[in-house]
Amino acid sequence: MWKRFISDYLNFTKKERTGVLVLLFLIVFFIIIPFLFPFFIHQNTTDNTSFKKEVSLLIIKQTDSTNKFSKKNLDEDGYQNYREPSEKNYYPKQTKGELFNFDPNTLDEAGWQRLGIRDKTIATIQNFVKKGGRFYKPADIGKIWGLHQDEVERLIPFVQIQNNNANNYAEKKDYEPNSYQKPTYTPSVIDINTADTSVLIALPGIGSKLSQRILSFRDKLGGFYKVEQIGETFGLPDSTFQKIKPRFTISNTSIHQININAATIEEMKAHPYLRYSIANAIMQYRAQHGNYAAVDDIKKIMLITEEIFNKAAPYLKVN
Repeated sequence: MWKRFISDYLNFTKKERTGVLVLLFLIVFFIIIPFLFPFFIHQNTTDNTSFKKEVSLLIIKQTDSTNKFSKKNLDEDGYQNYREPSEKNYYPKQTKGELFNFDPNTLDEAGWQRLGIRDKTIATIQNFVKKGGRFYKPADIGKIWGLHQDEVERLIPFVQIQNNNANNYAEKKDYEPNSYQKPTYTPSVIDINTADTSVLIALPGIGSKLSQRILSFRDKLGGFYKVEQIGETFGLPDSTFQKIKPRFTISNTSIHQININAATIEEMKAHPYLRYSIANAIMQYRAQHGNYAAVDDIKKIMLITEEIFNKAAPYLKVN
């Protein structure tokens, strides 16, 4: 039984033995190869000594900068809320100085020094006064940046403001603001029969091309007799026309009229409301029936509808 087990599981063919040897060789090779890297790949060594020195200096600075925060306040649960600078290191103790009655609005630099105020704080006060600042009551000195609370309490009893403008200041605080009146803008009204391109370009949505088209249409018509005709200009959007329509007026109603009894077909077909077909029909009717007695006679021409007649009639005459 054991012989059979050994022969079945522990005997290898030549090919299997070769495969096992190759596999073992590869395993050993991949284990050893990392140790051979330094012999074939030379890595540049980095000197980090200076970096370590900088880190050490930074740690020293951070330690020194936090030394003055010696007291820590904890809340009722034992958690730290904030650091409170120690009275010893927060600011150097100052000489109390001499106490005397003074007006902070007129006191000079030497006077503040006599009171024992620091030079930096004196400079702040002087800048405040030079820029038009005023102390209206003794308690106002407590608003000075850099003046500590114990100094404020020490100086307030000696503050005597000679020209007390507290009342005036209160009056200024209680002033009634002027109600802002929005200026009313009345847009100018344009006479479309006398306007030029510079006037039309100033209108919203009207550029140089549209302004030239409006004037060209006006010249071909012989003038506008109503504002609505401007909306017929080629390329003028109706939305734009509705915006600018209130800006137009017609004060000069004298328009150029065509004498249908004497005009040539070229003169009539150049009019936007007539064109060639209407102009030719007017000429043919005149040739067949003679001169027109009135402009209304062109209604007898089949091509002229009521709409065409109403638009073209103001531009026509018979004498």
